[in-house]
Amino acid sequence: MKKAAVFLDRDGTLNIEKGYLFRLEDWEWIPGVLEAIVRINRMDLFAIVVTNQAGIARGYYSDAAVHELHQGVDQLLARAGARIDAYYYCPHHSKHGTVRDCACRKPSPGLLFQAQIDHEIDLSRSWLIGDKLSDVEAGFRAGVSPILVQTGYGEQESILADSSLRVETDVLSAVRYIESLQQ
Repeated sequence: MKKAAVFLDRDGTLNIEKGYLFRLEDWEWIPGVLEAIVRINRMDLFAIVVTNQAGIARGYYSDAAVHELHQGVDQLLARAGARIDAYYYCPHHSKHGTVRDCACRKPSPGLLFQAQIDHEIDLSRSWLIGDKLSDVEAGFRAGVSPILVQTGYGEQESILADSSLRVETDVLSAVRYIESLQQ
């Protein structure tokens, strides 16, 4: 049986939204995130980050800077007894850079589909947690169950959300909800 995943948006969902974050010294966890990732790991679900990184297309930072940041985040997670299984990011932007039409920039589901292939994930039993409706749309398009959190842009975005969409205050409460369904 294929394993399920919890896909996690990064900026505004895991860390405080700061706009084009690429340095570890600027990283600041949203309260409860470390515990949430530990809980995902204990449920034996993949914990996979899917993030748009338009700062690359805009020339603000490089692919190497994103990889370096994620390596630093992995070290912070390890100290807390947690792990992210994989990171997928879209370096494109529709108005900047050389690629302006891609299948990986959320709300497109390309990052989720690539993770599905790489890790043999059962998308029908998987979740996506994010702070933007573009995250939610990517989740719907990939066939996973999305949850909008009210951190980052989520409080503003929840006003525009369909009433049937699951909305939680933060990642920890979203993961607790997922746990309640696993029992």
